[in-house]
Amino acid sequence: MGIKEWLHKKREQKNSSRTINTAVIDDEVGKLWTKCFNCGANLPAKEVEENLHVCTKCGYHFRINAKERIAQVVDLATFEEINADVVSADPLQFKDLKTYKSRQKDAFEKTKLNDSIITGIGKINGEKMAIAVMEFAYMGGSMGSVVGEKITRLIEIAIEKKLPVVIFTSSGGARMQEGIFSLMQMAKTSCAVAKLNKAKLLYITVLTEPTFGGVTASFGTLGDIIIAEQGARMGFAGRRVIEQTIRQKLPADFQTAQYFLKHGQVDMICSRDELKEVIANLVRLHSKNK
Repeated sequence: MGIKEWLHKKREQKNSSRTINTAVIDDEVGKLWTKCFNCGANLPAKEVEENLHVCTKCGYHFRINAKERIAQVVDLATFEEINADVVSADPLQFKDLKTYKSRQKDAFEKTKLNDSIITGIGKINGEKMAIAVMEFAYMGGSMGSVVGEKITRLIEIAIEKKLPVVIFTSSGGARMQEGIFSLMQMAKTSCAVAKLNKAKLLYITVLTEPTFGGVTASFGTLGDIIIAEQGARMGFAGRRVIEQTIRQKLPADFQTAQYFLKHGQVDMICSRDELKEVIANLVRLHSKNK
């Protein structure tokens, strides 16, 4: 199912009444109750969905998929996906417990996406921009050659059409099944961002839960303005790896959005209900035509 068909289905579901029984609401929502990982509250799944998948008790932001993110942030019926058919090869013929091809097939069945990112052109509160959203459910949002290629192509289109770029990150880092080809995407995307900067076009990154590894070390933290979604964790290596390396205990809030803001590594923290307005206002503020 393509992104446009999914969004159309989502709108139809929201406009129609749901039949509730003791087990499920519908296929999209799943269980009747959702337990908050932060405060432990049992919440009606419908209530959580209507609150942008944010806990109504403590404000905890549940992880959402790329399609849901687009539905929340992008103006209705304005998103045009590009390069949806780009798929990764298997340059190393990689195999661990399963072959890379098998893992890709499983990820497609789970997400209905060809890789861990959706790119396209759309409007956010009326402001047209190039948009990329990463999908963590596809092999941990790992960055392989497709992610690098799609981001680079998106930026090239943005330069051609003189559009600002916003990228929502959610990734565990580089994709090990592609080895050096994956690591090369750090340089590739960084060069593309440099060209965007040379063209004097705005680049906004939104770091969402979680953003780690090569994505953080490349296009994720190269934004002119770096926004962290409330409650997001981010960094390069994980806490355990760092603690074992330096043989010290790290602060409790280490690698959280609040920690990054305190140490000047992000520009602001936004709750999910603020993101759409904040991004649009930033684009208006930096637009030459306004």
